[in-house]
Amino acid sequence: MTSAARTDRRRAAVLGSPIAHSLSPVLHRAAYAALGLTGWSYDRFEVTEGDLAGFLQGLDAGWAGLSLTMPLKRAVIPLLDGVSDTAAAVEAVNTVVLTEDGRRTGDNTDIPGMVAALRERGIEKVDHAAVLGAGATASSAVAALGRICTGPVTAYVRSRARADEMRGWGERLGVEVHTADWAEAAHAFDAPLVVATTPAGATDTLVPYVPERPGTLFDVLYDPWPTPLAAAWDERDGSVVGGLDLLVHQAVFQVEQMTGRSPAPLAAMRAAGEEALAGR
Repeated sequence: MTSAARTDRRRAAVLGSPIAHSLSPVLHRAAYAALGLTGWSYDRFEVTEGDLAGFLQGLDAGWAGLSLTMPLKRAVIPLLDGVSDTAAAVEAVNTVVLTEDGRRTGDNTDIPGMVAALRERGIEKVDHAAVLGAGATASSAVAALGRICTGPVTAYVRSRARADEMRGWGERLGVEVHTADWAEAAHAFDAPLVVATTPAGATDTLVPYVPERPGTLFDVLYDPWPTPLAAAWDERDGSVVGGLDLLVHQAVFQVEQMTGRSPAPLAAMRAAGEEALAGR
């Protein structure tokens, strides 16, 4: 624990738009209960890019941290006093730690969260990997793969602009990134590790191409779950890592940073998330 004040009444929340679907309050509240932080609260707020500066200005010394989802991960950076190397590398902040003197520090826990979720399933190293998609999550996926992949990463994208962007992320992150057209996305399944970062429904047409002996699929979606691709992968006895795994592991890092308590209660947080999803 960093200070006695951490056990007093403190606030945290997740911000974004839309935000009603977020499981973050469930996970963080479960962590507070398991850690005995009875004075802590965690809420959700609908905040757009235009609202963000005003929201931050209105926070008082009782606030400990914020979780950020789309569309705020990049918009928040100019409003911070400092940003971790991890967040700066992908120009995306999903975690803001607030100190009682008003300092705001940004970090990205999606990247270590991805690595931790894969390692939990025994994926420590792969010699090549594939990424489906080229959005904001894809850049975090490339950064995470840079920590476990010893060879190239192939990104399957829908446009030349997206291809250029993904290769640019590879150069910036020191990862060998190749690109291929989305029409060839079925070839991604030849890789030992496939990371699907696309919106719901985008990979449904790829289901017939899942091989008889697939490797590992990391599908970052969690609701609805399983996705058709994840279900087909599981039916063929492939290893599947889901979006809830990512959400829980990145939240673990957030709880540790915001509360100063380590380790965060992974099992309690996962159980709470599973229960919440089952009730939807």
